[in-house]
Amino acid sequence: MKPEVPEWIAKAEGDFLTALREYRTRKSPNYDSVYFHAQQCIEKYMKARLVEAGTHFSKIHDLGLLLGLIVPVESMWEPFRLVLNRVSYYAVDFRYPGEFASKEDAAESLNTCHQLRCMARQSLGLSE
Repeated sequence: MKPEVPEWIAKAEGDFLTALREYRTRKSPNYDSVYFHAQQCIEKYMKARLVEAGTHFSKIHDLGLLLGLIVPVESMWEPFRLVLNRVSYYAVDFRYPGEFASKEDAAESLNTCHQLRCMARQSLGLSE
């Protein structure tokens, strides 16, 4: 594994645990934050996979653009394009006034995050 990959993984895991913790809280959950941290986890795992593949990427946060870079390496990720575009859009939109994530929105983002996290970890030779 390339030296930078474990750091990307550690950062992704931090976001994953934050999203889970916030989703599971019973008192005043912040579903906007769940959505944001799920997106961040996905983004960082995608970047870990790109680093491991030796694929250069710029400082972007758009999951759809990152997916375009990953598909040549991980073609099985292509079916996630629509949901990744949605997660990418709402992760930003929910951080500003006027839009709020529901519990269902948060659950969808966590589900997507869990699936991509498992695929990335498997691809990187890590246990789930």
